[in-house]
Amino acid sequence: MRSLSLLLVLLSLAMTGPVLAKGPLDRTPSSEKGAGGGDGRAPGKVFRDCPDCPDMVAVPGGRFAMGSPAQERGRFDSEGPRHWVTVPAFAIGRTDVTVQEFAAFAKATLYEGGACDWPGGISWQSPGFIPLDPVVCVSWKDAKAYITWLNRRVRGLAPAAPDPDGPYRLPTEAEWEYAARGGTQTARWWGDDIGTGNANCNGCGSPWDNRQLSPVASFAPNPFGLYDMLGNVWQWTEDCWNENYTGAPADGSAWQSGDCGKRVLRGGSWSNLPKFLRSAARNRDGVDNRSFDFASYAGFRVVRSLP
Repeated sequence: MRSLSLLLVLLSLAMTGPVLAKGPLDRTPSSEKGAGGGDGRAPGKVFRDCPDCPDMVAVPGGRFAMGSPAQERGRFDSEGPRHWVTVPAFAIGRTDVTVQEFAAFAKATLYEGGACDWPGGISWQSPGFIPLDPVVCVSWKDAKAYITWLNRRVRGLAPAAPDPDGPYRLPTEAEWEYAARGGTQTARWWGDDIGTGNANCNGCGSPWDNRQLSPVASFAPNPFGLYDMLGNVWQWTEDCWNENYTGAPADGSAWQSGDCGKRVLRGGSWSNLPKFLRSAARNRDGVDNRSFDFASYAGFRVVRSLP
């Protein structure tokens, strides 16, 4: 029934198109934002490495308590044990990768990807999605393919770049939670309660609740200047799935052992209840899946290593 309900929503999107909202995104050329050096990548600064590249926000390194306390409302066992993690400075996408950004990759590489495995073959290319919607119906492997292209694109502009496999990648689970919290320790960056109009979910009090995607940046950013870290779409991370944090890395790196056929998803989506929209909430799906359970409304954002 859940899959059928979601299918009907997406079919409705294809016929009617989404409700539009103006996202407060400044697409100033990166040269005017200081990208490429100087203090253009100081904490809080926004930069872009190329015209097709996502806007990135530099995030200061720090130490934080990862996971949720036992008394947090809506908590799942997979969110413990709570543990201290030290995260080096990095940059993360100001928003999820958009339809427009993913389309530039698909056009340049003739990447076909695939559709959600439902009747009608709905995908991010279906009518009804707009350029500023987050790209959805993408698997973990689709996200990795986009990042491979993005790195080649950037290295083509700067062939002397020191990292042959970077600088872009998926966020580690620790980086994602650190960025989502934005220096807070409450269940959500805006507080413990879901409130009204803070995000897009099933019960968030927004115009899109449990109906459809909202365009990126339709809600206020968190203290790090990041949009939609909670709600709208689940976000892929680099980490293999583990049932809890026993033995998890404490240095902010990706956990590359466990069930690596499944990767961690974070953030919750437009059709999820508020308990999934918490900074510590975790989920997972198979690396090839675009439609099973959560990946049908999963997207991703990228992280960039900083010198």
